[in-house]
Amino acid sequence: MKSTVLSMVVALVLIGGVFVLTRSSGGVEVVNANNVTIVDGKQIVEIKARGGYQPRKSVAKAGIPTILRFDTNGTFDCSSSVRVPSLGISKTLPQTGVTDIDIGVGKAGTLQGMCGMGMYPFEVVFQS
Repeated sequence: MKSTVLSMVVALVLIGGVFVLTRSSGGVEVVNANNVTIVDGKQIVEIKARGGYQPRKSVAKAGIPTILRFDTNGTFDCSSSVRVPSLGISKTLPQTGVTDIDIGVGKAGTLQGMCGMGMYPFEVVFQS
């Protein structure tokens, strides 16, 4: 009986947390419960680069100036070299640090990127 009640309380707290994360607060709007935020009118898509890209798929809003923010931490593999062929972007990331790449206003559709060798893909889906 106690474990059932405890499970229900935990479930309610988790559901409540999702609602809190999808609301606006203090100048930072959480677009959805993933890695995309809007700060001062710019959309920031945060991606960790090490042994691939995490998350591999991000969902963002179309029509907003967008920055891809890559976070590296001891990255020595090919994910330290980012390519977005459709935008002509090819950038080498530092082994450790944060690198912002301004991609302009995202258009509705899917933006595909990859590591320098094409082994590790990632995508940003821009929705209207």
